[in-house]
Amino acid sequence: MFIKTGDKVRVISGKDKGKEGTVTKTIASKDRVIVEGVNKVKKHTKASSTNPNGGIVDAEAPIHVSNVMLIDPSTNEQLELDSKSKMVKRFVTQRNRKKRLINLA
Repeated sequence: MFIKTGDKVRVISGKDKGKEGTVTKTIASKDRVIVEGVNKVKKHTKASSTNPNGGIVDAEAPIHVSNVMLIDPSTNEQLELDSKSKMVKRFVTQRNRKKRLINLA
């Protein structure tokens, strides 16, 4: 999985198509990511010492990594990872197919 925590991504399919956010957590074993502000679900919580009243809480659910695409932070364009150099550095291929190294962190 080439998307890391802290990357800026755009959702390309599903009910939240077109929304943007940063990746807060990656789940590599299931190829899923949790994106800030995307795929909100209602979670029913039981009363506990940390939450004495319990109730319904809005939470972000994970979405599959194939449903998100990296965004270049400087130009706000969608990026496609270069499959040949993915192991060495994080090169990207833009729509005009010119390689360049960007700083995603």
